[in-house]
Amino acid sequence: MSPLETGRFKDLFRGHPAGVAVVGLRGPDGALVGLTVTSVISVSAEPPILAFSIASTSSSWPAVQAARTLAVSFLADDQHELAARFARHGIDRFADGGWRLLPTGEPVVEGAVAWIQGEVVQRAPVGSSYLVAVLAQQASDRGDRHPLVYRDRTYHRLRERREP
Repeated sequence: MSPLETGRFKDLFRGHPAGVAVVGLRGPDGALVGLTVTSVISVSAEPPILAFSIASTSSSWPAVQAARTLAVSFLADDQHELAARFARHGIDRFADGGWRLLPTGEPVVEGAVAWIQGEVVQRAPVGSSYLVAVLAQQASDRGDRHPLVYRDRTYHRLRERREP
């Protein structure tokens, strides 16, 4: 059986909503690096490991490849402009503010729903991307914020909560 056609695969995932996060780190030269991702997953609770994917062609990949630590900020539903900024190519993503440095040196987004800082424990090549696993070391969350969601190339807010 042959693999699903690339365009069809992309179309299917465009219809699947995903949380929006910004990964922040310091590059090998000390410069701040940040990128928007919609691929963050919880891998393990014991030990606490999360993962995200990044294309091998991403301009941020060399910095992620070299990073020992990084932070993942889960964006709030009013931070769609910030998400778009950190997804844009060829700009200084940190120039317009909206972030701060942790004492450990990683940038996190101010006003995010939550952030997790941790140590990169694995980078596994998968297809044309890499899956990056991070051992969570510290975190902060704000229970008063609602998450930003991405679906069909558009940012969305979640509607009212429904019990099962």
